[in-house]
Amino acid sequence: MTKRINGMQPSKQNIPAELGKQSEEAKRTTIILEKNEREFIDSLIKEGKEPGIKPLISKMLTIYKSMMIHDWRYPGEYYCGISRMAFVNVELLNILTQQVPKDKWHEIGVKMGDALKVSIQSTLGLEASQQENWEVIFERLKVQGFGNCYVKDKFLLLKTPFINDCEIWRGILEGLLSLELVTRNCVPPFVFQIKNNPSDPVA
Repeated sequence: MTKRINGMQPSKQNIPAELGKQSEEAKRTTIILEKNEREFIDSLIKEGKEPGIKPLISKMLTIYKSMMIHDWRYPGEYYCGISRMAFVNVELLNILTQQVPKDKWHEIGVKMGDALKVSIQSTLGLEASQQENWEVIFERLKVQGFGNCYVKDKFLLLKTPFINDCEIWRGILEGLLSLELVTRNCVPPFVFQIKNNPSDPVA
């Protein structure tokens, strides 16, 4: 048994900016849902996990776009641009990093950052070394689960990192952004001071 859902005419306020549409372009849409699909959506709304059908659909489209699901070969192969992705438990990554000698953490991080830079350049078409691109790049990393990174004055702050070793992260960011960092806080949230160039003194 199916149920017919008539979408409300959206206003400018409830159209996500990510979809890049003006309210004048919005059109009424009818969606046919199977009974189990409607029951699932109703349960999300009843439990307070979603405010309604329209916000849920907008959220799904935003996630679809930001995660580049159109490139996925579901199930089993997930891509963001040229890079194949995988949903991996953080615990598994921690096991891997624990097998790397600590004096190699920074070196390994730089190599990871270099690889990430190629992926970012190919996927977003942005030069990671240019600071004006960092906001978009950091948002991309956040979407992929790396953590929440942002700039404050001459510092890079990283909240909720998926790897908890700051030396690996210092290497990743140095390789990705083509700069030199000094660690100021080695427990999450990580804090790294940006050096303008390798010869600049750090207080």
